[in-house]
Amino acid sequence: MNFPSDDELMAGEDVTPAHLIAEYPEDFRAGFACMVGRPNVGKSTLTNAMVGQKIAITSLRPQTTRHTIRGIVHRDDAQLVLVDTPGFHRPRTLLGKRLNDVVRETLTQVDVIVVCLPATDEIGPGDRFIVSEAAATKTPLVAAITKTDLAGKERTARALIEASQLADFADLVPVSAVAGHQVDTLTDVLVSYLPKSPPLYPSGDITDEPENVLIAEFVREAALEGVREELPHSLAVLVEETRRLPAKNGGDLLHVYVTMYVERESQKAIVIGRGGSRLREVGSRARSQIEALLGEKIYLDVHVKVAKDWQRDPKLLGRLGF
Repeated sequence: MNFPSDDELMAGEDVTPAHLIAEYPEDFRAGFACMVGRPNVGKSTLTNAMVGQKIAITSLRPQTTRHTIRGIVHRDDAQLVLVDTPGFHRPRTLLGKRLNDVVRETLTQVDVIVVCLPATDEIGPGDRFIVSEAAATKTPLVAAITKTDLAGKERTARALIEASQLADFADLVPVSAVAGHQVDTLTDVLVSYLPKSPPLYPSGDITDEPENVLIAEFVREAALEGVREELPHSLAVLVEETRRLPAKNGGDLLHVYVTMYVERESQKAIVIGRGGSRLREVGSRARSQIEALLGEKIYLDVHVKVAKDWQRDPKLLGRLGF
């Protein structure tokens, strides 16, 4: 991931198209904020809430996020680019190691780091490890105390005290992405740490992720619903091809061909379900999300293949985008 340098940002013309910088306030701010935290602390849900549209998939399963997903928040006075990262965890495979490497690299390339700490949980060794990694970058740290709607006022107050004792955070903000509580406040806080800069993206963009990456992620999210604990780690999705073909009622229809990879035949049976029932449910759920993303009807063709131990195979990891 290569973000523009400070010199490039200040120059403007080299990284920002002319039509973007024609009109913006003299004190306009633009830059990057990185979301970090243990798996399932609400990073993706918070990113979606701040952007105002779904761009990052969410699930109760660990390692749901496997890519850095950039979401763009547009304001009259600023443009905040949120970088949602995979959850830091103790890696057991080559994939896990590479995901942690992605997070470490991202931490060095942003203007402010948001450490997500759920109000529902006690602070543990994983949180301390993540904070130490983030603090080593010397980048301003903001603690987002997430899931306050589930914790209640008393537990949230205790979580704020615990977070204040964990590190020298520049700001602490209790927030609930689900309830919309203090989401705008967190945005205000993050914008205050951004440098003065022209906008970095066109006003209509909400992400710079390629469509195929988002399509694959939505299919994986649909497949993760209601599955056994071991499957999420072993499931990967690749968009093999997209093409427009004539539709029966005239015009054309976008056909999207997707392959889901698992590591064992038993996992393939879980994904497909009896008589293909579960695979049809996955296709239907994913199709609605993809159509909302693309703003058009599509034909989605999903197949399942076994790629033994793909999480430990460098060649397969490369083909799958890791």
